[in-house]
Amino acid sequence: MATIYSFKKGVMEQVEGGVVNEYPLQLVVNGREMATLIASPHDLRFLVAGFLRLQGFVTKVEDFLALAICQDFGAASVTIRGELPERLKPVLTSGCGTGISFNMPEPVQKCGPSRVHAPETIFALMNQLAQKCEGYQNHGGMHSAGVGSDTLLLHAEDIGRHNTIDRIAGEALLKGISLAGTILVTSGRVSTELVAKASLLGIDLIASRTSPTDMAVKMAEEAGITLVGYVRADSFKVYTHPEAIITSGPEKIAGVTGVILAGGASSRMGSNKALLPHKGGRFIESIYRELSEIFPEVILVTNAPEQYQFLPCRKVADLYPGMGALAGIHAGLAQASTPSVFTVACDMPHLDPALIRHIAGRRGGCDLVLPRSEHGYEPLHAVYNKSALAAMEQCLEQGKRRIVSILPSLKVNEIPAGEVAGFDPDFDSFSNINTPQEYYELRNGDKARPGIENLPAAEEAHQAQA
Repeated sequence: MATIYSFKKGVMEQVEGGVVNEYPLQLVVNGREMATLIASPHDLRFLVAGFLRLQGFVTKVEDFLALAICQDFGAASVTIRGELPERLKPVLTSGCGTGISFNMPEPVQKCGPSRVHAPETIFALMNQLAQKCEGYQNHGGMHSAGVGSDTLLLHAEDIGRHNTIDRIAGEALLKGISLAGTILVTSGRVSTELVAKASLLGIDLIASRTSPTDMAVKMAEEAGITLVGYVRADSFKVYTHPEAIITSGPEKIAGVTGVILAGGASSRMGSNKALLPHKGGRFIESIYRELSEIFPEVILVTNAPEQYQFLPCRKVADLYPGMGALAGIHAGLAQASTPSVFTVACDMPHLDPALIRHIAGRRGGCDLVLPRSEHGYEPLHAVYNKSALAAMEQCLEQGKRRIVSILPSLKVNEIPAGEVAGFDPDFDSFSNINTPQEYYELRNGDKARPGIENLPAAEEAHQAQA
């Protein structure tokens, strides 16, 4: 079973599901490597025998002197009567699976897509492709593919599924069209060869009306490509990099990324507090849901991304490991795709959307929007602009890990406690959960308070060393 994200009617949620297996089998005949067959991993001896029969190398069972399949290593060793032709001429077939290729292209490795894409764009491109596919509409039996961003730039049809992307690559080359950051929509199943070719073209997202193979999913994950299957009128399934798909709408704050700082030792809690049960899920899931309704992009800063695979957002690591909350804020800000970020610790259960929007609305003309509570500054519930990066990096390189160390170098727009109280009179937005007792009180409806008295104490309480 694989982790898949289902998008339907504007909602993205995690589901369990399977993907079809893609299995490469190296075929060696009479000591000579003949081909690599891309196939499903069952009854491989039948596949090999049939392939050799239809290639004209055997005609009866007695022509096989030996036929061995090593499933673990993906190898088939065959000895047949007679000799193979001295020179074998490969034929590039139009079919799927057993078509022979001279070389399997190597995908370009990258950490994730270069931009985010709206679901509406995927639906629109798929509909445009359907309208342009005259061959399929007239007589069927044709594969189609197209690339675009907001609208379809290029499209192609062919009896061969992989020929369509080759045609698009050739047209783009001859016309001088860059395909970097585009979406590839296709009518056929997504295999490793298609993912590898898309990666070489710089394509961000592949969407298909059918399914990907398991190896295609693995390759897309490594190549930083978002892989989408089963595209329908208002739904699809996401197999890799769901963080590149956002829901757009006027209610979201453009130009700001929500950043969740996860990590720290959780020594006082005794376990990872981000994963504690809360609101019908995990603690961090409720925080993610809150931020995803406000910001078009949400990033999780963590050095343990494997613990948070259930979150459909981009995960980034500290660029200055071991330097506490300041390093976590820096990592999120440096790697966000927007000019500003709003940061929140992973253990804040009482976020107030109206207050967050108010803070984000004050980000113009400064480096940092810093609210105050009755206990002092609240730097982990603040907005940072990219203009603050230089000061952060200077302090981190000097070994200064406290957020207060960057303040003298920044233009700070301070929001007084009285102004904050107009949205949140009890300053519950800044409360956090550090101990089992505070968690118990939260579960029983009480509002836990950390007793923050000043900025250094706040940083100590929120050691979000992602």
